[in-house]
Amino acid sequence: MKLLTVNLGRPTPSEHTDAEGGTGIDKRPVDGPVAVTAPGPHGTAGSGLAGDAVVDLRHHGGDDQAVYAYAREDLDEWQRELGRELPNGYFGENLTTWGVEVTGARIGERWRVGPRLLLEVTSPRTPCRTFHGWMGEHGWIKRFTQAAVPGAYLRVIEPGEIRAGDAVDVVYRPDHEVTIGLTFQALTSRRELMPRLLEAGEALHEEARRKAMKYAAQQGR
Repeated sequence: MKLLTVNLGRPTPSEHTDAEGGTGIDKRPVDGPVAVTAPGPHGTAGSGLAGDAVVDLRHHGGDDQAVYAYAREDLDEWQRELGRELPNGYFGENLTTWGVEVTGARIGERWRVGPRLLLEVTSPRTPCRTFHGWMGEHGWIKRFTQAAVPGAYLRVIEPGEIRAGDAVDVVYRPDHEVTIGLTFQALTSRRELMPRLLEAGEALHEEARRKAMKYAAQQGR
């Protein structure tokens, strides 16, 4: 398991967001080491990667979404379906991985990337209109949701520098079965799964945990 590329973005104008400054979804691979640290609270802090732009702080960035990872294998599947090239970073991911089970990663699972950086899986990415506009594909949000291979957000447990080619090692897997894939379905197309998210405990993204608790309360669970 390894890191194929580290991808950073710069602010890009977009008619598909009302955030001042556009979007940081256009991420490109970079050479050399990149420092990764916990950025700070959601709403005031952006990316965990030095030099990476997060423009819309209302919906992106912060400690629980410090890093976004997507599997190259899943990008390859999308390439075949869409009939177009999707270079590393095109989905807005900071880390393009190879050999890492991203969709099957459990909430709270920890990855050692390179010699020092330690990351913890928190939640899946959910598609937004900026992503839809960036892709330019008809019905993209519906197609992305149906495929249910959303990539994973991670928080920074121990900071460190990373670069392309670094090993990715799963150093801890919790004993529950709440995966990125299950969490994504619960938050999008299968609401009846919401109470199961609470099995992941405090490792779950705060917003997802609130939604799961609210749903469970409404269902009398």
